[in-house]
Amino acid sequence: MPEETKGFVMFPHDWHSTDYVAEWITRDAARDPERRPLLRRMLSFAPFPRDAELDVLDVGAGYGAVSEEVLQAFPAARVTLQDYSQPMLDRARQRLAGRSDQLGFVLCDLVDLSWPRQVGGPFDLAVSAIALHNLRDPEKIFACYGAIHDLLKTDGSFLNCDRFVEGIEPHLDALREAGFDSVECRWQESPRAILVATRIAG
Repeated sequence: MPEETKGFVMFPHDWHSTDYVAEWITRDAARDPERRPLLRRMLSFAPFPRDAELDVLDVGAGYGAVSEEVLQAFPAARVTLQDYSQPMLDRARQRLAGRSDQLGFVLCDLVDLSWPRQVGGPFDLAVSAIALHNLRDPEKIFACYGAIHDLLKTDGSFLNCDRFVEGIEPHLDALREAGFDSVECRWQESPRAILVATRIAG
C-alpha cells in the first residue's frame, strides 16, 4: 500500500526496484503504531464471525500489512494479495510465510482492464488500505469500485481505508453507482476515512 511516509517524500517512486522497496518499507514500518489500530478498526466493520472461512481480496496489498491483520481477525480466511509491484509481493510472501497455505499472490495493474480476471474470485470480502488514492485519477479509482463490486459474492463487503483529499461524497456516490446496495462512511478523520460497501443483491 505505497504512500509517501510522513516527513519524507522521494520522487520518482520505483516500486519495481527491490532496493527502493526495501528502503521504503523500513521507513513505512515506523508508522505501525498509528496504522495498526486503524486497520483493526476497519476490519471490525466486516460483518462476519471470527471463525468464518472467508475468501478475501486485498487490493493494493503492498508488503502484506493489511493481509496480516485480516488473518489475525479471521484466522480461517484465504487471502489473495493483489499488487503491481513484484518486490512488494515478494516481501509480503516473506512476511506471511507461516500462513502460505492460505495465501495467493497476483501481480497485476489496477488500470489494466483485465485485472479482475487475473485475481479470480468471487470473494466474500475485499479490503484496501491507503492504496487506491495512488491511482491519482478519480475515474480510475471509481472504475476499481465497479470491478470490486463484480468480484464480490452476494452479501459480500468492501472495506476501504484511504485518503480522500477531495472529500468522501464523490466516493460514496461512485460506490452506489458501481452497484453497492449499502454504502456508509464508518469513520472519518479528514482526509482519512473508512468506507464500507455491501453487495446485497445478486
